[in-house]
Amino acid sequence: MNKYLPLILAGVLLNALAQLALKQGMRTIGHFAFRLENAPQILLAVATSPFVLAGLTCYVVSVLIWLLVLSRVEVSYAYPLLSVGYIVTALAGQFFFNESLGLTRWSGIVVICLGVWLITRTA
Repeated sequence: MNKYLPLILAGVLLNALAQLALKQGMRTIGHFAFRLENAPQILLAVATSPFVLAGLTCYVVSVLIWLLVLSRVEVSYAYPLLSVGYIVTALAGQFFFNESLGLTRWSGIVVICLGVWLITRTA
């Protein structure tokens, strides 16, 4: 199963990239109120945002990769590896968006890393 680890990680990283692109797209659009009269303007801004479109594209490709993974790997092995995305997005959020990662978040990242390591050892 470890031979499929690069494929799994490609899907996970694309999913994380989708999150980052969507975040940047929404940062560009900015804060908005959820009101019916704002809907057309917001939908247009979202639909024409290059970052949002890139994020959605990454999602579609990551789902296609994930379907490929699930056709080859036990779901009990593959699915927990999605948590690598939490690590990547947390670190990228700190680097690209200046988000803070306190001790509690770092502790969670360490626990996730340990869990991923244990799962890959069972293959």
